[in-house]
Amino acid sequence: MVGHGDLIPLPVSYEEREGVFHFGAETFIVAPPELLREAGALAAWLSSVDGVGKVSAVQAGVAPAPSGEKTSTSAPTGVPGAGACRGCSVIHLSLVQDAGRGARRGPRAPEAYELEIAPAGIEIRGTDAAGVVRGAASLWQLALAQGGNVGAALVRDEPRFRWRGIMLDCARNFFRVEFIEKVLDLTALHKLNVFHWHLTDDQAWRLEIPSKPELTERGAFRRDLRYRIDQWKGGYYSREDVARIIDYARARHILVVPEIELPGHSTALLASHPEFSCLGAQDPSVRFEPEDRYGIFEDIVCGGNERVLSFFDEVLGQVCAMFPGDYVHMGGDEAPKGRWLTCPVCRQKMAMLGMRRADGEYEPEHLQAWFMERLAEMLAQRGKRMIGWDEVVEGGIGKDTVVMCWRSSEQGKRAAKLGYDVVMCPQQACYLDHKHLDVPEEPGQLGVCTVKDSYMFEPIPEGLSAAERRHILGGQANLWSELLYFGRQAEYMLFPRLCALSEVFWSARRKRDFEDFCARLGAHERRLGALDLLYYKGKLSK
Repeated sequence: MVGHGDLIPLPVSYEEREGVFHFGAETFIVAPPELLREAGALAAWLSSVDGVGKVSAVQAGVAPAPSGEKTSTSAPTGVPGAGACRGCSVIHLSLVQDAGRGARRGPRAPEAYELEIAPAGIEIRGTDAAGVVRGAASLWQLALAQGGNVGAALVRDEPRFRWRGIMLDCARNFFRVEFIEKVLDLTALHKLNVFHWHLTDDQAWRLEIPSKPELTERGAFRRDLRYRIDQWKGGYYSREDVARIIDYARARHILVVPEIELPGHSTALLASHPEFSCLGAQDPSVRFEPEDRYGIFEDIVCGGNERVLSFFDEVLGQVCAMFPGDYVHMGGDEAPKGRWLTCPVCRQKMAMLGMRRADGEYEPEHLQAWFMERLAEMLAQRGKRMIGWDEVVEGGIGKDTVVMCWRSSEQGKRAAKLGYDVVMCPQQACYLDHKHLDVPEEPGQLGVCTVKDSYMFEPIPEGLSAAERRHILGGQANLWSELLYFGRQAEYMLFPRLCALSEVFWSARRKRDFEDFCARLGAHERRLGALDLLYYKGKLSK
């Protein structure tokens, strides 16, 4: 029988079968050595589900004795031998080349999986280890809904887009590592695979750079202007914190992308290095503090100052060493150029580089493109690729830069037509700091984005050729934290809009239907409740 198990995002196919899988007193997740990390993640997920009981990951060919002491077994799959563990249940993880689309011939997509649930046991087969984790997430969802007795089924599935992200702003307000781990589990539950970590802004510099301790000493804490007394707030992430987050994400096959914002939104950086501003380079008395206000500030990093670039060559070397992924986001948005137009250093640099129009006026957007291109070169030398917000296109930056489109889908369409790879996250559908609903009682800022707005979003704009469509890597949900002081508030703003966007990024467009999504969301909200999540429960559309 065809169904869907109330899964979100919607799978390629879901076939209901006869019977029920019963989690025993103890469940063993049997995996080859190359999948033990993934087995550990699934064991942690299932162990927290009511009615499931104890869950352990074991290597194929090794099974626990009744006492829990590991023993060897001749069974190649690692299933406990007869009498070794009565009342136990078994889940097998494996890699295969034909998971995902059933009988269709040809190469299979990365992250494709098959989840087969039968009374005798469960098998999760993936085309790669990431696919195994995506199948594990579907099993986790089913267990959250059904408890210790999960109906038999065969699920075949694969993603539509390769970039399915979530951005958490930890610069405006600080979130503990423990909360980020919770977000990563929820990211994996919804088959998202990128965690974009916004670490610096006007309000804070959150990342420890060992050779530059002043960045966090002066930039990680700020005066809380809500109080008349001298009150400070903030925090930062140590190298150990970063390693912990990366390891946690790696087990769930989530790429961690750090963002170091330049040249704008840099007041917290200027707090420790005022000489990097246009004014501070001319006047040693100029000082800055991390902002406790929000918006766009005139003082940004001086685009013509070579000392800034030398400084960031060292900083980015340490950032690249901490983050093993292929990408580093360098910002590039909302950088007012008023200071550059009057700064003698910037004017000299623009004149030297020929950045003047026919009427003699300087072209500061080209200076920003030159500045960002230098940062991109630093990253490329270390095997990384730069990402920038969509403003970076305006000065003609190199095509190797990935453009993250936030202002509108039209900006992403333009970038794709110009030959840039694009991640679509237009604020109208993907900015989850906006209100859920346009009523005074709802929290949020700068706009309204309903669950339906998010669900009806299409990442590939109309009017692109087949070649241009291939530049759309996927999409991303962004949560800015200006008004979010606590993790519970962040949860409320994320869900259920993140559920909607996960389906936009994962599921085939032809299968998506808002009414069907709403019907599945009722069951899915019970899963969110079981995970101790505070989520929005109001109207889903205007």
